[in-house]
This record gives sequence, structure tokens and C-alpha cells, in this order.
Amino acid sequence: MTSYPGVPGLIETKEALGETTLVVDPSRLVEACRYLRDEEGFNFLSDIAPADYLGWGEQEVAGYVGTATGRDLNEPSTQGLARVPDHKPTRFSVSYHLLRVADEPARVRVQVWLDDGEPVASVIPVWPAADWFEREAFDMMGVPFEGHPNLVRILMPEDWEGHPLRKDYPLGGEPVRFSDED
Repeated sequence: MTSYPGVPGLIETKEALGETTLVVDPSRLVEACRYLRDEEGFNFLSDIAPADYLGWGEQEVAGYVGTATGRDLNEPSTQGLARVPDHKPTRFSVSYHLLRVADEPARVRVQVWLDDGEPVASVIPVWPAADWFEREAFDMMGVPFEGHPNLVRILMPEDWEGHPLRKDYPLGGEPVRFSDED
């Protein structure tokens, strides 16, 4: 398991599917990102991805189990056993996907967990490329980024109500709007 014990605000390190995830205290996110850039060489922010876990774990789920050789879609792999998904600490996660492209190439995910409306600090001072990623996360999921220089909608019109990628966003019933004309 890859270890980064010096990361400020580190809560937990997870290894799954060949990826390392560093769960960090949201109040120390910028500090952790700056450490990973300056001390560990993660010099490229490739993406910021929010996720909404509203209702997660309320129902048991079943599905196919993948193996190293793939899965057989003709044979159920759950053997009739449903399982409850792992508990999530809060409703939203925001994952920062970082790459180290020099020396020893590596990738790591930095993750923070937030409640609805809870802001997280902008990482633009660490990686200026975060500008558009944070605006998209704000626009589509409603995650507020403190200190962002221009946190406005990027995909939806300014007068749009709600955030379309949230699990509680109403489905259907909205007219498709291509221009300001009625």
C-alpha cells in the first residue's frame, strides 16, 4: 500500500482497485494539496469529481460480481444474497485526482466529505487549472468553493434553479430551452 503519512489533515488512506485514496479533513484540504504538490511531486490536477450519496445504503442491493477474468452475464453472481453498501460519512464527496508525471509516475485521489451547503476551500492557489473544475462542480452539484475568484455557473444558464446532478433534482417536466425565445 502506498503511504503518505506527512499529508496534513489525513483522516484515512484507502487502497482499492489499484488506486490510493487519501481522505482529508475539509478544513485542511489546501494544506494537504500543497504538501502533495511540493513534497510528493503531484504536479498535475487532472479532475475534480463530486458525488452525491443521498439515500445511500437505505436499500439492500444485488448485482454481478466481477473477477479477474471478467463476469458471466448469464449467471447471477450474488448467489441470491443482497448486501448493504458501506456507510458514507456525509452526503457529498469531492475527489481531486492528482498525477505525478515526473520521476516515478503515480496517481492519487484526495477526497473530502461534505454536508449539503458546507463549503470547501478552493485549490486554485495550488493548481490554477482547478478554476473550471470547481465551477462545474458548483454548477452541476451545488458544492460551494470558498475563495474561488469567479464561482458562477458554467454549463447551465445563470437563472437556472437547482443543480442537475444531485440525486434530489426533479426528473422530467422541465421544458428544453435552446434560446431566450419562447
